[in-house]
Amino acid sequence: MGVQKAPARLFYDFDVETHVPADHLLREIDRFLDVDAIRQQLKPYYSHAGRPSIDPELIVRMLVIGYCFGIRSERRLCEEVHLNLAYRWFCRLGLDDKVPDHSTFSKYRHGKFRDSDLLRCISEGLVGGHGFAVDASLIEADVDRMNSSAQKEWDVSAIDPDDAPRAVQEYLDVLDDKAFGASTPVKPKFTSHSDPASQWTAARKGPAIFTYSNNYLIDTDHSVIVDVEATRSIRQAEVGAAQTMIDRTEERFSIRPDWLVADTAYGSAGNLAWLTKKRSIIPFIPLIDKSERKDGTFSRSDFEWDEANDRYICPEGKHLLQSRRNYSDPRRKEPKTGRRRYRATKAICEACPSKSNCCPNTNTRFIGREEHEDARDLARLAARSDFNPKAQAKRKKVEMLFAHPKRILGLGRLRLRGPCGAKDEFTLAAIAQNLRKLAKLRPKTAEMRIAI
Repeated sequence: MGVQKAPARLFYDFDVETHVPADHLLREIDRFLDVDAIRQQLKPYYSHAGRPSIDPELIVRMLVIGYCFGIRSERRLCEEVHLNLAYRWFCRLGLDDKVPDHSTFSKYRHGKFRDSDLLRCISEGLVGGHGFAVDASLIEADVDRMNSSAQKEWDVSAIDPDDAPRAVQEYLDVLDDKAFGASTPVKPKFTSHSDPASQWTAARKGPAIFTYSNNYLIDTDHSVIVDVEATRSIRQAEVGAAQTMIDRTEERFSIRPDWLVADTAYGSAGNLAWLTKKRSIIPFIPLIDKSERKDGTFSRSDFEWDEANDRYICPEGKHLLQSRRNYSDPRRKEPKTGRRRYRATKAICEACPSKSNCCPNTNTRFIGREEHEDARDLARLAARSDFNPKAQAKRKKVEMLFAHPKRILGLGRLRLRGPCGAKDEFTLAAIAQNLRKLAKLRPKTAEMRIAI
């Protein structure tokens, strides 16, 4: 019977490179993680005096490991890097090199990475740019529901910015940001003391909690995340985040999609007008349309819109006009509210053979037209196209990307507080997902097998 022995040796000949499997996920990710220029990018955030700091590349690589493998605890991450040979190889650490203390991560997150644009990336060659999908997902904030105040008891003016915690200071900084304080004038029912920027919501059809919204803009070809944004968990902020991400993607990468697919939360008239008129993007977005009647009478869709003459044409060929007066100044016809009413004359409707199917209870028939109804008409036309079922099927890809960080990466609840903390966690999770996607779509091991 053999005996396991570990005799003491004075010298060891050990190569970490040979002990990491060739098909390990970190080997695939390492090919796409370009951090050569990291020192130059972060140089303005370091002092020229004092003791040398931890190498910023090491911190970035450890953060990538944590988010790629769902290691949420920074203490546990340091322990895993200390023990795991593959992690040491990825971090460029030898057997005798010391792993940074867990408290170092907090200093880097809040002091150096936050103000830089280092943690945003895009995968080259996998983004077609023809079609994008956008959606938002609720992530629970790291707060106690009991440590909150009702709306009438919350007074922003009573907060001392110099004595407030970091998350409260960030809340004061984003009061005029359209993704947070300026997204809507409606105040939340409750406000958290430790993280006031989080949103009190019961959108999950369960007990109300404090949350942030994780917004993804993805390319539908390979489900690559092209941008990410953190906002309050309300529709107006999420729609504004979609516009911000589309503009930022075009500015940084010169990519603008031909079409965009989303759910009904993004189907407001203002957002559709922004997509179609200002960005020339075809919206495959379902509308909340209540114009269809269920009593058997004519709906608005039965009337033909004549844009050239600013009128509706009824099924009997009669005209519904906004006004029948001739003004010297055409601007006098324009309503102040932006909503226009088109009406037929009483004489025409009384003599119409289809009156019982059109307006049986009123003398005349009128149709209201909103300010951006032309953009809604384009969305209705896109919904009737043959491509719409395919676009809606592609929209499910972004929903799958939200399930991955919650179930695999452990991002069901935030660990950092404040708008900046939410942004950092969402961005790092998106980077981890993109790196894992790259490793899957372009594995080096497969290329080696083909070459052999």
